[in-house]
Amino acid sequence: MTPSQALKTTFKPSKVIHPYYSGGIGCVALDRTGRLLVTANEDEVVITDIESGSEVARIDGLEDEIATLALTPEASHLIVYISKSYQMHTYTLSPDFSTSPITVTPVHERQVKQTAPVIVTAVDPTGTLVAIGGADGIVKVWDIRKGFVTHNLRGHGGLVSALSFFMAEGETRVEMEGKTKKGKKKDVMGRFMLATGGEDTNILVWDLETTTNVVTLQKHGSIVRGLDWSLDGKRLLSGGRDGVMCLINTKTWNAVVTNTGEEVEAVGFIAPGMFEREDGGQVDKLVYAAGRQDRVRIWDLVAGEEITKEMKVEEDEEKGVTQIIYYKNLPSLLSVHQDYTIQIHNLCLPSPAPTSLPTTKHITTNYDQILDLQFLPPDSSLIAIATNSENVTLVSSSTFHDVAILRGHTETVLTLDSDWSGHWLATAGKDNDARLWKIDVENNSFTCAAVFTGHAESVAALSLPRQKPQEGSKAAEEKLAPKFMLTGGSDRTIKKWDVSVAQGKKPRAIWTKRAHEKDINAIDVSPDDTHFASASQDRTVKIWSLEDGETIGVLRGHRRAVWSVKFAPPTVTASAVGGEAGMKGGKMVVTGSTDKTVKLWSLVDYSCLKTFEGHTNSIQRALWISGGLQVVSGGNDGLVKVWDVKSGECSATLDNHDQRIWALATRPDEKDTGNTIASADAEGVITFWADVTSAAIAEEASKEQALVEEEQKLQNYIAINDYRSAISLALSLNHPHRLLSLLQSVTSSSPAEAGSLSGTLAVDEVLASLSDSQLAVLLCRIRDWNTNARTAVVAQRVLFVLLRSYGAQRLVSLRGVGRDVWDALGSYTERHYKRMEELVEESFMVEYTLREMDQVVGGVTEIDGVDVVDGMQIEMA
Repeated sequence: MTPSQALKTTFKPSKVIHPYYSGGIGCVALDRTGRLLVTANEDEVVITDIESGSEVARIDGLEDEIATLALTPEASHLIVYISKSYQMHTYTLSPDFSTSPITVTPVHERQVKQTAPVIVTAVDPTGTLVAIGGADGIVKVWDIRKGFVTHNLRGHGGLVSALSFFMAEGETRVEMEGKTKKGKKKDVMGRFMLATGGEDTNILVWDLETTTNVVTLQKHGSIVRGLDWSLDGKRLLSGGRDGVMCLINTKTWNAVVTNTGEEVEAVGFIAPGMFEREDGGQVDKLVYAAGRQDRVRIWDLVAGEEITKEMKVEEDEEKGVTQIIYYKNLPSLLSVHQDYTIQIHNLCLPSPAPTSLPTTKHITTNYDQILDLQFLPPDSSLIAIATNSENVTLVSSSTFHDVAILRGHTETVLTLDSDWSGHWLATAGKDNDARLWKIDVENNSFTCAAVFTGHAESVAALSLPRQKPQEGSKAAEEKLAPKFMLTGGSDRTIKKWDVSVAQGKKPRAIWTKRAHEKDINAIDVSPDDTHFASASQDRTVKIWSLEDGETIGVLRGHRRAVWSVKFAPPTVTASAVGGEAGMKGGKMVVTGSTDKTVKLWSLVDYSCLKTFEGHTNSIQRALWISGGLQVVSGGNDGLVKVWDVKSGECSATLDNHDQRIWALATRPDEKDTGNTIASADAEGVITFWADVTSAAIAEEASKEQALVEEEQKLQNYIAINDYRSAISLALSLNHPHRLLSLLQSVTSSSPAEAGSLSGTLAVDEVLASLSDSQLAVLLCRIRDWNTNARTAVVAQRVLFVLLRSYGAQRLVSLRGVGRDVWDALGSYTERHYKRMEELVEESFMVEYTLREMDQVVGGVTEIDGVDVVDGMQIEMA
């Protein structure tokens, strides 16, 4: 394969990861199967298949941020409430669960304006009714399918904060104790009930069959956030921000109060027989509770104690569980957290008991600002992501579900790097430390192996060895830790660390060098582990000896800070640049800078080989692809550009980001080919770009071949006077010149056929039987031809045929033929007729002049070859 054939010129997004949850209580919903997840992301609704991790639908165009939403258990209807406009939108979803991923077709059914902001919603078990609690203290119950209010319940003195339906199975009724309006006790046989909780700390129980308030309970000292009924309706569970959980007997309305030690946001009963305990304890009367401690806790109502491990947890304002979704037919529950994560917990408690119900699936719904991203070798099945957080997330590259969360840093993580095996990941950040993590996917073990402390300020750059150990060696077989690590940061120093130290001993720096005059932004080790490069805000890049840390070269030429530096693959040399610069040979590095340029540098004489210009803002990352024949760069202009090393031209510009691109990565299992490029921006959007150059070339060749064949057909039709086929084909081929030539030959034919409008009856018939799409294309062509005096005649002739053949209503209703087309036709037609009138007037003047001249020279006669006027001889000069 020649270098020109290896170059990539066309990429398409193969997968795009968008944020799909922007926070908010009640902005996540799940269907009864546990597969269809609905989330609100600002003013959009995103529907996701949890199993495949695929986005199956997105509803946008809503006028403002979403306050809350509700999904029927069977996912037949979705109800969305808008915060500022008070609008309630209802959609039918028509899900097809037989496909993978699930197929969903959202259709907007109705829009109704509410009288107050909606705070909380709940759907009844049958999916028939939805209750909404407003900021005005009123609870309204709507019929979802028919769109009218069935109940208007007033009683709370502040906003409504919790709702829960109860529906008895069959005709069974639950015996309850109620009160009359005069306060006397009475027996109530409840079958269809609704419990509501409010900011006024009260719990109101309503009988929906009679629309009466059965009882008002004052069990909490703060806002009520969670309510749930037992399956038989004999117990009502409540939780509030006063840290209290109440188990209420619905026969007597007496409550057993339990102090949870945290602000409770969600509570509920676990269905009997759905929970497993390894310690052999009872599993029939359990409840869950969650809140500000950011954990899901399980309580035994019989023993009156927590069966998850009790512990004192410091509450963090940025953490906590905001919502739990649980269907009693599922063996798991879903928790929504304040850090934009969703966790799925199996209803199984190991022994000894942990502090929280174990998480089986962890999903990050919003990455916020992505600062760095790395595919982990050897198969790139894992991706490490550093966001605006102290944690590093490992995700599956296929489903994008979280595999592990690496916790240990105390400030934002700024940079990542992986060794050749993918078993070791290095991280560093604003806490001035670097960490080395052991990634053992087979055993589901992700541990911090070492902490490197010594920098005085943030560590923004690091690099691990690039050279793979010799095949068969112990380091290769056992995937031992890398021998060294380089770090650099805002303290302007570079440290080389000895990683291969005994377990339990603190890593030490082999050497420390004062490297630059300003912050160090990037470090990269050469493929043979003999040199490394550092990029700094002092506008320079330095090349160092890895052994002793001595400077061996300085690259000067950037006008502003340098943010990225990468050594070229060992398979390419500077000769790939071509020309006089390429004659130097030797190794190369590529750099990206705030001065909006990408530069290639020779490591022979440390000169700039080539400069790529095209970005309109700072360049954050630059990498090698195509085996070193191309460079890919990403910048603050939101663009990814692919550059040809030899020509210096931009081979492709990839545009799918609206924010600054801070992370750029290629798959290590593709061996520097760059067939897949991942770019991530400051808004949390990740785009995976797939190389489709070969397919694009093949498609273009196929189109060219088809075009040649169609053009030959056109010539054949013209030759046999098959005007219908010729005109139809010329319109479909989008060949205005061919169509114009064809119509000119017809309209200028002499003599014209009798009764023909265009000059040929066959053409009249064709023009009178065009489809709407063909008619629209032809009118646009007539508009263009009518602007030129040379082609205006044929344009007017064809327009005349169309106006005589089609009604005005059809012509003005054509798609793609707007008022601008008719205005252009009218104005230029008027101009042509005006020009003709002026020509006619001028022709009168010419005719008058000729007639007068005839009168002047009318007496001229010729006698014997001599002109004589009135007997006088005219001498000719």
